[in-house]
Amino acid sequence: AEGEEERVLRAVQVVVDEGLAKPILIGRPDVIAMRIDRYGLRLKPGVDVEIVNPHDDPRYKETWSGYQRIAKRKGVTRSLAQTEVRTRTTLIGAMLVEMGEADAMLCGTVGTYADHLKYVRNVIGPRPGVSTLAAMQMLLLPERQLFICDTHVNLDPTAEQIAEMTMLAAEEVRRFGMEPAVALLSHSNFGASEAPSAQKMRDALQIIRAHAPDFPVDGEMQGDAALSQEVLAELIPESELTREANLLVMPNMDAANITYNVVRTVSGHGITVGAILLGAAKPVHILTPAATVRRIVNMSALAVVDAVSAS
Repeated sequence: AEGEEERVLRAVQVVVDEGLAKPILIGRPDVIAMRIDRYGLRLKPGVDVEIVNPHDDPRYKETWSGYQRIAKRKGVTRSLAQTEVRTRTTLIGAMLVEMGEADAMLCGTVGTYADHLKYVRNVIGPRPGVSTLAAMQMLLLPERQLFICDTHVNLDPTAEQIAEMTMLAAEEVRRFGMEPAVALLSHSNFGASEAPSAQKMRDALQIIRAHAPDFPVDGEMQGDAALSQEVLAELIPESELTREANLLVMPNMDAANITYNVVRTVSGHGITVGAILLGAAKPVHILTPAATVRRIVNMSALAVVDAVSAS
């Protein structure tokens, strides 16, 4: 849709103006040139940005054969690989990263998160030693910073997946220069419910503590206990969480996504960064159609930092 195209191109203009990176756009060159002219942008294809034409790229055979080799055990036949490499821009971008033709990738401003995630899983996959991918959102609010996980990937994660995504999220929080304080959220507080979702968060806590006994985490707990040290101290005076949580880990995708969108909307003046994909083998992040120009620029900067760290 035109709205998404305009936001992406305006974000690319900012990335070029600020010298963040040399962007690569995947799409028909004539359409991209027409859009650049329509929106009054200064981008010069071939100078400021590289354009990959899905219908006429010299790496086409290398790309589809590489994809088929990677994903043949996931039902990707030769003919399907050939077709998808002509039509799926996220797949093309993921393959460019995998082949070393690009350092990082952003996608997701059009279509569903799951559609993009499929190609990221198939081509990039998790990094060594990691089995769980997860999406985290960052909210910079006037009086606090919040990280919320997992908003888009795992519909109903297991205790083991929650433990792993928690440690991945904490690692990312540290990369932003902050020390994580983690609350494992639930509808109940500290054993008050025998519901499977509450038990799952208790189990996740034990897994985390077994691997990182000094890690600042507690749960399961309700949201007010996570965000108010006074409430938490009244419930559990000896809690390992000695300050208000800045990383909220939810029991399922519904809770995470609903919380993120409600807080983002009612906060009004906050800055959002995300969705940050955790656990991937290479720097890739999947945005959403609601991503603003500023969020796309912010995520571009994050992807650049990822790429530099990986090199």
